[in-house]
Amino acid sequence: MADVFAEHVDTIYNYCYRRAGSWETAEDLTSQVFLTAWHQHHRVIANDAGSVLPWLYGVATNVCRNHQRSRRRHLAALPRLAAVERVTSGDPPALDDQVIDRLSRQGRLRRALDRLASLSTADQEAFVLVCWEELSYADAAAALGIRIGTVKSRVARVRRALRSADHSAAPRAGLAGAE
Repeated sequence: MADVFAEHVDTIYNYCYRRAGSWETAEDLTSQVFLTAWHQHHRVIANDAGSVLPWLYGVATNVCRNHQRSRRRHLAALPRLAAVERVTSGDPPALDDQVIDRLSRQGRLRRALDRLASLSTADQEAFVLVCWEELSYADAAAALGIRIGTVKSRVARVRRALRSADHSAAPRAGLAGAE
């Protein structure tokens, strides 16, 4: 299992980041993915090429779904909690060009993630696995437990939605995808 971790941790971390939009959350989710994989090592399913990556994507997808569900419940509960007064003081810290550039990139990614968030979860998952994670349609289908044709139609639907929206916020590399 250590070899699987070493080989795939960066890939799964990036997938979790793209789903969560936060580096810190992605670290937590990645830890949960590999903890789950370790607990379920007897259930690991390799694809025809012998790779366990599609199975790990399936685990990561479920971990991300659970996180999103938990986050929605948390956000829904916030208005019911007593208001907390925020106290701020002093001037905001100065931002150098490098920080501003990073915030700009994060803003573009956030807009793209927001656009994807407006689509169905099933469509989002297929799109992310094929276009951002560069899985083949067959591997994405295996990771999601659905048919290849279903993956293709979901990815096509997301691509149409992104094309019809403001192209400046859509990630160009994410539109190419694996065919």
